[in-house]
Amino acid sequence: MTTRKGRLKKLVVVQEQLKAMHEMRHAGYVAQAISAEAEARELAESMENTSAITQLFPDLYYNRIAAAVARQKINLGLASHEAGQIAAATARTNMVERAYNDVRRQDERDSADRERLEIIERKLTDDK
Repeated sequence: MTTRKGRLKKLVVVQEQLKAMHEMRHAGYVAQAISAEAEARELAESMENTSAITQLFPDLYYNRIAAAVARQKINLGLASHEAGQIAAATARTNMVERAYNDVRRQDERDSADRERLEIIERKLTDDK
């Protein structure tokens, strides 16, 4: 049977991995939002150039710009949601770490107390 200290130590590792996963997802969504914004900006700049293609198919450009802006908004919303998940994971990780540290300190105190008692017992048996 595993001790509470061992279980808490494993739980700390799992919570840190979960937090890292949320941070990676957040970064991915932010990167996708930046990419969509850059695409929309490039399309808008190319529309300003009076090339033959932009003159022939302006609706195509407007639709792609609108899709890029929509993707940006969706990814920013997802990034915002992941930021909340990161905050929750951080709070859970901190709570589990505090519990683990408390148990570890109590375990160290108990071990030190046992050692002191053994020393006292040895001295008492040596004095007899």
